[in-house]
Amino acid sequence: MILQVRNISRSFGGLKAVQDVSLSVREGSISALIGPNGAGKTTLFAILSGFIKPDGGSVLFKGKDITGMPPHRICRLGMTRTFQLVQPFAAQTVRENIAVGAHLGIASRKAALAKAEEVARQVGLEEQLHKPAIDLTIAGRKRLELARAIATEPRLLLLDEVLAGLNPQEINEMLPVIRGIRDAGVTVLMIEHVMQAVMSLSEHARVLNNGSLIAEGAPVDIASNPLVIEAYLGHGTAERLRKAMEAAGAA
Repeated sequence: MILQVRNISRSFGGLKAVQDVSLSVREGSISALIGPNGAGKTTLFAILSGFIKPDGGSVLFKGKDITGMPPHRICRLGMTRTFQLVQPFAAQTVRENIAVGAHLGIASRKAALAKAEEVARQVGLEEQLHKPAIDLTIAGRKRLELARAIATEPRLLLLDEVLAGLNPQEINEMLPVIRGIRDAGVTVLMIEHVMQAVMSLSEHARVLNNGSLIAEGAPVDIASNPLVIEAYLGHGTAERLRKAMEAAGAA
């Protein structure tokens, strides 16, 4: 397992944002972390990547305890994350933005810019390299956020709603990009609300609700789990759906 999370907890005042969460991620996989808004998903990502220290528990990456390490050290070890709110360096070109990520392991400016071109081809931004980042569409900025992360040469990539805000066509165009990242040797753990992507991409899904893991398994099984339906749609919905399905079957 490339990632092992053991009994991680974090509270903010009286709010238990993450409660005793344990999970593991198999190297070479694409897996998903899903759940309603406010479930604690992004807080968990922040803990894994070093932006927030947990109150308890541990995080092991490639067998090494990285609990509480600062983000730059975790990134150098090979775990990189993207952010929900995409904030590129607006006045810089796409090439220069990607080169910022490449500079984590490349000192030479020329080499970093060359790396940026290579990564741009990987995510479909090769025609946009000369553009100021501020001129990109939402879909382009999402690809740029992905490219900056890939330029750090991660072993594990944490994607935080990289498909949010995209239309159906843009989502369909991004799916092979994410598969290509995995095929290039990068393990992917993704937070995602777009169930089309979860069902299409992930081999394993986990559901977080009120800071706790409530279900995990194959995406097709997760989608029909009553606890998951309750978490997304509210109290009593799973039972109403069950009765409606029974009534339809009896008709």
